[in-house]
Amino acid sequence: MAGEGAFRFPVEAEAAGRRLDLFLGERLPSVSRSFAAELIASGRVLVDGRPRKPAYRLKAGQCVSGSLPPPRPAVFRPEPIALDVLYEDEHLIVICKPPGMVVHPAPGHDSGTLVHALLHRCPTLEALRGELRPGIVHRLDKDTSGALVAAKDAASLERLAAQFKSRSVEKRYLALAHGVPAAAQGTVRLPIGRDPVDRKKMSVRSRKARPAETGWRLRRSWAGAASLLELRLITGRTHQIRVHLAAVGHPVVGDPVYGRRRAAKEAAGGLGATLAAAPRQMLHAWRLSFDHPETGERLSFVCPPPPDMAGLIARLDAASDPAPAAGCPA
Repeated sequence: MAGEGAFRFPVEAEAAGRRLDLFLGERLPSVSRSFAAELIASGRVLVDGRPRKPAYRLKAGQCVSGSLPPPRPAVFRPEPIALDVLYEDEHLIVICKPPGMVVHPAPGHDSGTLVHALLHRCPTLEALRGELRPGIVHRLDKDTSGALVAAKDAASLERLAAQFKSRSVEKRYLALAHGVPAAAQGTVRLPIGRDPVDRKKMSVRSRKARPAETGWRLRRSWAGAASLLELRLITGRTHQIRVHLAAVGHPVVGDPVYGRRRAAKEAAGGLGATLAAAPRQMLHAWRLSFDHPETGERLSFVCPPPPDMAGLIARLDAASDPAPAAGCPA
């Protein structure tokens, strides 16, 4: 199944026993589980060259291959979706994106995206309908929550995009990670590119990698099993934080692509079940700072962790004594 939209994923030992539709949805972040099931049912997905049902349980060493159908022409219809707005004026809007929301339309996500919500809330975006992603300056993965800025006019879109390109935008994240780093802070400098085996993943072992740098600071830890890290993106590669933390042995809790399923089971102090219950990758865009595209004023916004992440931190606190007690930023 070579060609446009083709994919090929080896089934690693940690994915053994995983349902085919769940496995595919995790490996194709832009594809919903329901759309993955449709692809499988239509025969576009093969396991070791044979079609299978969505509920088929995978075995280690198998190969899942297939292809995505050609994208349909984008149709952006305004939808009345509630947004958690941190700031808004005539030029831009800053929101707290909830986990589970896709930023822009993609295969399997023809509605319910941030773009659809913005078109309903911000009529001026109508003028940017010619764009593939009207108003979108940067994005967060579907299951990453946090602060995100969107432009309301072409001039603001261009100026904000220039700031992201020049790296003058400051992006700080919070992540729950497996294990506890040996130091209190540090910087990960490992180049990132496409994984040499799984082309849908990113890797520090890529033959065509680009420089990537992530600063981090330890905020809290729990019985050696997990830690709350504050991270600063110095570069902005795809999946950068998730790839860097996995590379240094502290993958993001709940990460279905770069995490290790056995890491939660091996957690000390009875915390394994708590960590394994994470509903998604525990990564949150906490603080976003940039220059206003019209006035030049430096703006900074903080988006508190959403209930699922705050709740997991509370359960970790209840199960052990956190250290150090720096608290979770509000």
